[in-house]
Amino acid sequence: MNWYFIFFFISGFCSVLYELVWLRLAMAQFGVTTAMVSIVLSVFMAGLGLGSWASGRWLRQTEDASRFPALRLYALIELLIGVSGIVVPFGLLWGRRALEHLGPSTSFGYYSVAGLWVAATLVPWCTLMGATVPVAMRAIGQTLPAESSRSFSYLYTANVAGAVAGTTVPLFLIELLGFHGTLKIGAACNCLIAVSALALSLTSPKQKLQNQTTPTSAQPVAPLAPRSGGRTLTLLFLSGLTCMAMEVVWVRRYTPYVGTMVYAFASILAVYLLATFVGSVLYRRWSLRHTQESPVLWIWLASFALLPLIAAGPSTDLDPFLRLLLGIMPFTGLLGFITPMLVDRFSAGDPAKAGRAYAVNVAGCILGPLLAGFGLLPFVSERWALIILTLPWLIIGLAPLRSVSRPSTTARIAIYASLALAAVLITAGKGYDENFPGRRVLRDSTATVIATGTGMDKQLLVNGYGMTSLTPITKVMAHLPLAFLDRPPQDALVICFGMGTTFRSLHSWGIPVTVAELVPSVPHLFDYYHSDGRKILLSPLSHVVVDDGRRYLERTTQQFDVITIDPPPPVEAAGSSLLYSEEFYQAARRRLRPGGILQQWLPSDVTDAEVTAAVARSLRNSFPYVRTFRDEFGYHFLCSDRQIPVRTANDLLQRMPTSAVADFIEWAGPSSDGNAVVASRQLNALLQQEVALDQLVAAAPGTPALTDDRPINEYFALRRWRRSGDLSLLNGDSQ
Repeated sequence: MNWYFIFFFISGFCSVLYELVWLRLAMAQFGVTTAMVSIVLSVFMAGLGLGSWASGRWLRQTEDASRFPALRLYALIELLIGVSGIVVPFGLLWGRRALEHLGPSTSFGYYSVAGLWVAATLVPWCTLMGATVPVAMRAIGQTLPAESSRSFSYLYTANVAGAVAGTTVPLFLIELLGFHGTLKIGAACNCLIAVSALALSLTSPKQKLQNQTTPTSAQPVAPLAPRSGGRTLTLLFLSGLTCMAMEVVWVRRYTPYVGTMVYAFASILAVYLLATFVGSVLYRRWSLRHTQESPVLWIWLASFALLPLIAAGPSTDLDPFLRLLLGIMPFTGLLGFITPMLVDRFSAGDPAKAGRAYAVNVAGCILGPLLAGFGLLPFVSERWALIILTLPWLIIGLAPLRSVSRPSTTARIAIYASLALAAVLITAGKGYDENFPGRRVLRDSTATVIATGTGMDKQLLVNGYGMTSLTPITKVMAHLPLAFLDRPPQDALVICFGMGTTFRSLHSWGIPVTVAELVPSVPHLFDYYHSDGRKILLSPLSHVVVDDGRRYLERTTQQFDVITIDPPPPVEAAGSSLLYSEEFYQAARRRLRPGGILQQWLPSDVTDAEVTAAVARSLRNSFPYVRTFRDEFGYHFLCSDRQIPVRTANDLLQRMPTSAVADFIEWAGPSSDGNAVVASRQLNALLQQEVALDQLVAAAPGTPALTDDRPINEYFALRRWRRSGDLSLLNGDSQ
């Protein structure tokens, strides 16, 4: 059995590694949108469920187990899964190229075709992953029949333990090797499993097959109490649905405290899976001597599901990681106990029944994120979404009080106490947005958006994270590239709307302006930050596109004189590299007219030298001409396929319409010098801070260019740990 644990530990590690990397590759090819993320995750889970159900059914139809050792079939499946690490990236790339020829169709049409392509690319491999559990259960039944009745829970425990490692180790591998290199590590692990399983199957196979009639387990196992099959499957479906739906809610609720980096999301997933592993281990020990769970178990599940209302509440002062432990671990740990218990009870070691039960659980896992992301969060707060998702468990938990065989007095007291705790949590729980009086809150399938503050202190928060502020920097992003053009501008494109300042400043030139914004609610708050926002949005010169900015560039055929981009902070945010990479800059260059200018903003006060050098390399590799101007907070990169002219502040000022000059100095403060003098002074201060691109690259000469495969900005833990270690050594030497 130890060999099976090792196999499924590594297999669980590989499955999370593949899911993480495939999702990211799909986002790079088809867009960083909620719809695309939902498609990829749903396809992945659907493949697992299909493989579990289909393999279980096939095994039932081939009951004569002595003809072919199932362990050899398992080895073949793992070998084929390893092939996916090499094949899938090419499949996704071919899909994007095929869709480019379809033109800018509707979003529904695009996602329909993209979803079909993603399904065709991923489902075969995910089906193989789902097939491993029933096949391994058959192998255990052939070689260790005394262990077969609880074999699902054993494999489940090992798989979840490996998945915990899969939430962390790949982050370091990606930093060192990139996405494609990390996939090769996953493929090598699958091949190692295949070779080891094949070797194990060749070790005295006849003797082991004879053991089917001679149980050898030295430890007796209590038979699980029978339960209605329909009720068991219903509970499995609900456990998958509510847990995965709550995971979507947890991400939104915890983002204000843990941030938006890949390490923050990995922490949520790691805590979830670690608790699941602990719960499954406890179940394995409990099931040796018990056959029936306490009726209190189900009401506990409801109470624990509501803990994030307090743990991730604004009035709770805890370390972010402690918030995760308190809010997520009890609920997911109890689910880790319940899920293998229900499958073991339903299947009793039968691979076909286990495959069916697991497929039902996966079906819930598929529907859960869709329910939360599209059915709840666009209409209710995270607090109420959690309460709604908890209701089924409250009903199930209270059911014993109305049954014919009433629970014991102790159990009834425990049920009432848990119900009281749930009531307290519902009453005391508050949302993050309640920190801001006078706020405006909008919700959609992508995010919860909060507008708050007054005057120049207004804030824009997306899922609780601050996006931007009212600052002259965002005006420079519009006026600087337009003034450097070698001709009067015809139009411009803004990627990332923010508070709309850059969009508004471009309008002051009297040209058509298009903006691509990922979060649908953000443009609706434009008038909160600018009194003329509604008027500008209604202008025939305005065109707002709700889409991933990079996907819009790759799908549109329109050309622009200026494209300005200010990706959402922080620079390390998950997915942000797709707006700093060489591939993005190449897509932007194709959408610029000859001589057009791309304006890229990169903050310097919170960005390390390696990230700055990586972005600079990517720009140098993508454009023949790049000029860089530094202000007190960051860098303005101007990039073009033609030489950008050298102009003085007065030259730039003369090219600006009167309305643009007035907009440029709008927040400059009182002055008696006149608009032109103030604007010239500000432009001159910026022009004097020009920085050579090679100087930025030389600050970290060993850093590769930032590409889709090597997202230097997002994966940085090893680099920063190494740097902190070097600093410690330097401090020690100085002492």
